[in-house]
Amino acid sequence: MITRRDLLVALGAAAAAPEGFALAAQPAAMGSAVFDWNSIPVKPTAVGSVRSFFSTPTATLENLELHVTSLDPGKMPHPPHRHPNEEMVIVQKGTVEALENGEWKRVGPGSVIFNASNQLHGLRNAGAEQAVYHVINWKTAATPAPLPQ
Repeated sequence: MITRRDLLVALGAAAAAPEGFALAAQPAAMGSAVFDWNSIPVKPTAVGSVRSFFSTPTATLENLELHVTSLDPGKMPHPPHRHPNEEMVIVQKGTVEALENGEWKRVGPGSVIFNASNQLHGLRNAGAEQAVYHVINWKTAATPAPLPQ
């Protein structure tokens, strides 16, 4: 028979172990920081390239992620999809088409695209040159669960 004392000892040992509870190994919240464009490695993809700046908790967000995609003419990074986190895309260079509310909308440099939680969206390069855009994703305690596929 397991006693209350045995249970408390076992829980304490599990929490103290390096592979203990996942909660014991939460990453620290990112503070103020500066990221030099030239220090972020460029990783080639099948449709262009990506620079991943960070993906980490902050003081107010469960996760904040930033990457910059360079997308070859006529390409899509992936098929239209949905996800529970909200996302903002800022077009730096080129012409893209964004699927929003069932309609493809063409935009250029300086344009901002907001992808709402669990809403179908997509993006494709509609121009003759490589498009470059910044993607900012965030997740909070209010972020809903993914919709069933």
